[in-house]
Amino acid sequence: MPSKVSCLYLLTVVCWASALWYLSISRPTSTYVGHMSVPIRKTVKPQKNITFTNIRTRPLNPHAFEFMINEPKKCESVTPFLVILISSNHKEFDARQAIRETWGDESTFGDIRILTIFLLGRNTDAVLNQMVEQESQIFHDIVVENFIDSYHNLTLKTMMGMRWVATFCPKAQYVMKTDSDIFVNMDNLIYKLLKPTTKPRRRYFTGYVINGGPIRDMRSKWYMPRDLYPDSKYPPFCSGTGYVFSADVAELIYKTSLHTRLLHLEDVYVGLCLRKLGIHPYQNSGFNHWKMAYSLCRYRRVITVHQISPEEMHRIWNDMSSKKHLRC
Repeated sequence: MPSKVSCLYLLTVVCWASALWYLSISRPTSTYVGHMSVPIRKTVKPQKNITFTNIRTRPLNPHAFEFMINEPKKCESVTPFLVILISSNHKEFDARQAIRETWGDESTFGDIRILTIFLLGRNTDAVLNQMVEQESQIFHDIVVENFIDSYHNLTLKTMMGMRWVATFCPKAQYVMKTDSDIFVNMDNLIYKLLKPTTKPRRRYFTGYVINGGPIRDMRSKWYMPRDLYPDSKYPPFCSGTGYVFSADVAELIYKTSLHTRLLHLEDVYVGLCLRKLGIHPYQNSGFNHWKMAYSLCRYRRVITVHQISPEEMHRIWNDMSSKKHLRC
């Protein structure tokens, strides 16, 4: 026989349990306790079928970088016909200066407004950052964001250029992206390709089109891991040494990049964005992406030549400028 104390204890426990159960079902579900707002967090099970629309609401690559050096007013007074975005790094002052004094000279074509912008990231060497800052104060043609400047961040550098055009120079007609070791035949680019007297194109993209696939050899400079890009073929893309597009494409590519998984191969990545946009790049053999021995007649036929030193740039420019009267 249980004792009277045990029975009383058991009865007390049952009464308390009943009272607590009654309060839990009768109490209003308020989000406030006293005067403090305490939101009630409900556990939501993840949906098994996530729609494409839901995926696009959260950027894969928010590009959350700030401008350390910027030229936001470059396009305020005059709308440029062509913006040239040149990928560079902190140690390439001689190359930048050679471009400023040759094919990148903004005053070469008079009433045809050309704008030259050098794209850089942040260097781990504070002295180099300071030198670029001083260079920027002199020439006002450098844009820098606070990502680390490296080969694997070339895609970020190009997206920075797209962002800059879309934000600060959206009314430009055309944009060229190239590198600091490229010689550009500006006469062919301006008068034979873009033709200022014709109606500006829209959704236009051209360069040396490459149809290839990922290189799986880890020793290669262009190695692409299978887990990063599993497909056996790349979409058609233009060699990053030089390509040209209508300025409306800059904003389209930048916004598409926010929802496209980042790849370190910049030109391939731009090709992926173009495929999403339904823009097919046009082949133009004038964009030469290899080193080519100098010949006046040969260089007159192309738009770009790769692997040109600052000294060669001056020599080629001077030769081509002084011998325009000669026929090939």
